[in-house]
Amino acid sequence: MSSVQLIVGLGNPGEQYEQTRHNAGFWFVEEMARHAGEVFRPETKFLGLVAKVVVNNHPVWLLKPATFMNRSGQSIQALANFYRIPVESILIAHDELDLPVGVAKLKTGGGHGGHNGLRDSIAALGGAHFHRLRLGIDHPGDRKQVVNYVLKAPSKPDRQAIEDAIYDATRVMTDVVQGDFAKAMNQLHTRPAAS
Repeated sequence: MSSVQLIVGLGNPGEQYEQTRHNAGFWFVEEMARHAGEVFRPETKFLGLVAKVVVNNHPVWLLKPATFMNRSGQSIQALANFYRIPVESILIAHDELDLPVGVAKLKTGGGHGGHNGLRDSIAALGGAHFHRLRLGIDHPGDRKQVVNYVLKAPSKPDRQAIEDAIYDATRVMTDVVQGDFAKAMNQLHTRPAAS
């Protein structure tokens, strides 16, 4: 398996979106940067905010697209093309309606599941062979409520559960970055979900 050279967090830019469920991907890469003592800097040629961290001697780019969610792929494509990072070496962290709050799961490839950020990323990258970190935000129960739901802040207990899942996910990134997905998945997926 190829090592991961770029970790992207999906979200919407701007203060009004910062605390919303749809920004769980941003929360993940922000935690990665914070843990490494790095800060994000705007990078206009990549249409986003970028930080560089070192995970077990592997340099890794962190990216928060400054495009809106449905144009995320433009930013990812710009950075990946510039540094010649293949699709297989990209991990995209995103909010996941189909997982309960407090659950984080790794996955490689697959469809977009109606997620506009993933849909645009697949289109821009010319394929879905990137890795995903799916951060559970739960489902509102009705398809018609989804847009409103993802653009609202989670309750305090839900936010804490998402933060706990993000923390668990950061702890397996050493294996992910080295390309040992089986080990990372095994560790992450066998962790008990926060009650």
